[in-house]
Amino acid sequence: VQLVESGGGLVQAGGSLRLSCAASGTIFSINNMGWYRQAPGKQRELVATVTSGGMTDYADSVKGRFTISRDNAKRTVSLQMNSLKAEDTAVYYCNADRVDSGRRFEYDIWGQGTQVTVSS
Repeated sequence: VQLVESGGGLVQAGGSLRLSCAASGTIFSINNMGWYRQAPGKQRELVATVTSGGMTDYADSVKGRFTISRDNAKRTVSLQMNSLKAEDTAVYYCNADRVDSGRRFEYDIWGQGTQVTVSS
């Protein structure tokens, strides 16, 4: 199972970006999916998560500005980021905490990351 992110880039403060992540491989179901980010010199942190049933959770720093969503049929998860700030600059990673591939479970799968840069 692989996760591939897309949609990062450079945007001015106050602007918007939409990140997408697609899962590929033999997949019967995916448990929780989420977005994490890591800024230079800092630890990776949770941005938002969504359960297979659509329940969402957000870091306080992004509440009201970011929206996570997923399409179970398409095996995708997206992150709509509005009102971006310079402090949102980071590499953003997609995560799936458990994937049922039929014969086995795979745990804690990460994408390669996509850079988001917000200029002030």
